[in-house]
Amino acid sequence: QVQLVESGGGSVQAGGSLRLSCAASGDPFRRYCMAWFRQAPGKEREGVACFVRMGTTTYADSVKGRFTISQDNAKNIWYLQMNSLKPEDTAMYYCAAGPIFSLAPEQFGYWGQGTQVTVSS
Repeated sequence: QVQLVESGGGSVQAGGSLRLSCAASGDPFRRYCMAWFRQAPGKEREGVACFVRMGTTTYADSVKGRFTISQDNAKNIWYLQMNSLKPEDTAMYYCAAGPIFSLAPEQFGYWGQGTQVTVSS
């Protein structure tokens, strides 16, 4: 089993920054890819970024150059640094763990409870 707990959401004005954290525990073999997803009201869940153990990352086109996913391996914490935030980044953000390098939600079996990010114009 894997347990994930997010923190760091909040409200910010457009152009601002936030950093989300995801504390992970449990079977490391089930969390090969640590990812961030987001879901806005009325929209499907969208993959934002994935980080695998060797340091390989991938990002959704909508966040490339603005968001950075990273890891504090010693603390089993993953971060999503979000810069130059836009109102369209407003969503519930979820941390997830999965066995493959992917941004497809159906590939992930473990999810956190979510943290809200609201960006005002």
